[in-house]
Parts: sequence; structure tokens; C-alpha cells
Amino acid sequence: MNLRDSLLNKMRSPVETKFLKVKSSSFEQSFENLILRPIIKVQTSLLVEAFKKYVDAHKGVFYQLRPEKKFIYIENSIKKDQKFRNFLKGTIIGMFTLEEYELYKKNSSSLNKRMMNLVYKRLSDNLQLFEFREIENTKSNQ
Repeated sequence: MNLRDSLLNKMRSPVETKFLKVKSSSFEQSFENLILRPIIKVQTSLLVEAFKKYVDAHKGVFYQLRPEKKFIYIENSIKKDQKFRNFLKGTIIGMFTLEEYELYKKNSSSLNKRMMNLVYKRLSDNLQLFEFREIENTKSNQ
């Protein structure tokens, strides 16, 4: 194991990739639970800040939306804005060990869907972190 992989494993629980090859559950489900979830947990603050920057770059329209529309906005920003989606993927993939990346490459399409669903859930669960920003924007517009 190289230094990079060792450091990445210290930041989150080390993953024994041999468990990913066991057929007790689907490979994608195992990859999600053992690799994606811990990485996204570590990267949550960066993902939240990236979304705040994304919202600000789109003139803060997000802050004027009703709560149910905010969820749709988050979903659409992840699904339809390819540049933002690629940034989010890179934020997560950059935390893979070399072995995890090799496994990811073989099933990237299905794993990307799972990854973006987890990011959507994480951003949606942290919606309250955007409220302070809403108040700031309202005050600066007055």
C-alpha cells in the first residue's frame, strides 16, 4: 500500500476490498456501503460549500424557493448540470484508494448513480445549513 492509500484509510475506516468480491450482496451495494458512504460523510462540509457556491453563481434563486422546491432545485442541479455533477464526482473519486478506483472503473455508470443519490440525500439532509445564507442574502438585498 502506498503512502496516499494509507493516509486515505486513516481518514476513514480502511476497507478490505476482498469483501466487495463476496456475492452475499450486490457489488454496487457493498461498494456504496463500504466506500461511498464513508467518503461522502468525510466530504460533507466540502459538498455543502460547493453547493452554496453553485447557488450563489446562479444568482441565489434557491433562497427564494419554498422548501419543497428547494429539494427539486438540489436534484436538478445534480442531475442536469454536467459541470457541477462532474465536480461532485471528482470530490468523491479523489478520495478513492488506487484499488477502490480500479473497482470503480469496472462499474462506474451504476456507481455514479448511487454516488449522486447519496450526494442529493446528504445535501437535502443539510438543508438547514443554507438557511443562514438565506438570511444573509435577504439582508444584503435590503
